[in-house]
Amino acid sequence: MLKGNINLNLYKVFYDVAKYGSFSKAAEFTYTTQSAISKSIKKLEEELETQLFYRNSNGIELTEKGRELLYYVEKSYGNLLTAERLMLESENLERGTLNIGLPSHIASFFFFDKIIDFHKKYPNIEITLVSGPTRQLLDLINKHSIDFIIDTSPIKTNNMDLTIIDLTKTQYTFICNSKVYDQYKNIKSIKDLEDIPLVLPIEGTSNRKMLNELFIKYNVKPRKVINIHTSEVILNAVKNDLGVGYIISDLIKNDDNYKIIDVAEELPTSDIVLVFNRRFLTNAPKRFIEDYINYDIK
Repeated sequence: MLKGNINLNLYKVFYDVAKYGSFSKAAEFTYTTQSAISKSIKKLEEELETQLFYRNSNGIELTEKGRELLYYVEKSYGNLLTAERLMLESENLERGTLNIGLPSHIASFFFFDKIIDFHKKYPNIEITLVSGPTRQLLDLINKHSIDFIIDTSPIKTNNMDLTIIDLTKTQYTFICNSKVYDQYKNIKSIKDLEDIPLVLPIEGTSNRKMLNELFIKYNVKPRKVINIHTSEVILNAVKNDLGVGYIISDLIKNDDNYKIIDVAEELPTSDIVLVFNRRFLTNAPKRFIEDYINYDIK
């Protein structure tokens, strides 16, 4: 039988144990005892009439029912944190938080000056920048751990509550170390890159997929490839003359260390987009989006 008097503290203990991965760590980080944690979990399991954790020699692991419960508890916990922020944040932004999810390369050329200006204007707002793959950032926004995402398209999500706004378009390009440009200045087509050392984004990323489609279209089969996850490391590899890199052209604006290699083929472009759930935006992220991204939150 369902009960109306839900003991929220039991669910908080469950959340902490799942988060920290053990009863002892949950006790340590919540300043309580392991026996109290264990009693709370046992009581919750009795009330729900199901086992939430497997206990074994290696510690604990969520059962299937435990994983199902955690999904809803995480969302509820995120809602409560958002509600708390709404109550505590003042409209003049004398206090509050701003949590942004974005890849680091977008932060460097599109975003960081805006962050600096916002911080100078509202120094009491605590700012957190979270970098990671798109899938991870979408998971965090669904849990309300971040306020909005700035990322490159396409953004694939089943969450109909998310709003996705196009901000600007970026152009991918091939680059080399400017000191060795003479080695590559005769490259006129991507076909000329087959025997050239290439420094490319790792397989599976959207920008690499688009590039691979271009290689297939023009029957290009690169023979010397270094695969790197981040644009910053690609730039560092090119700077150390490990080969020709493939990155967003904005990253090397006004940087004399690099030279663009022009090819005849039209290289892929990508849209930079803003992703948010307007229902859970508090004052600080609203102000940032309206003043620094010039999008009116209605």
